[in-house]
Amino acid sequence: EVQLVESGGGLVQPGESLRLSCAASGFTFSSAIMRWVRQAPGKGLEWVSTINPGGGSTNYADSVKGRFTISRDDAKNTLYLQMNSLNPEDTAVYYCAKGVTYWGQGTQVTVSS
Repeated sequence: EVQLVESGGGLVQPGESLRLSCAASGFTFSSAIMRWVRQAPGKGLEWVSTINPGGGSTNYADSVKGRFTISRDDAKNTLYLQMNSLNPEDTAVYYCAKGVTYWGQGTQVTVSS
C-alpha cells in the first residue's frame, strides 16, 4: 500500500524558512518521480515542484523558483521541500505526490505577521 506522510508545516513570519518532509512507503521510492503540490485557501491545486529519480533533474513553478528547493533521500525514502523567503502568498496546504494517483494528507503552511 502506497503511503505518503507529510510533516514540517507550521506558522512562520514573512521572510522565514521551513523544510517540509514526506515519508514514503509501499513502493520503490528511488524509481519514482515525486512532486510537491499546494492548495491555497479558496483556490485550486498548484503544482510547486518535481524531482526525477536520482534527483538530477528538478523543476519549479515560477512562483517559487529561486526560493524553494526540492530534494530526496532515497536511503530514507523521504522527499523534502526547503522553503526560504516565505511570503503570505505561500500560505497553503502542501501535498507530496507520486504520479497523479497517490497523495499524502497534506501539511499546513501559514505565513503571516
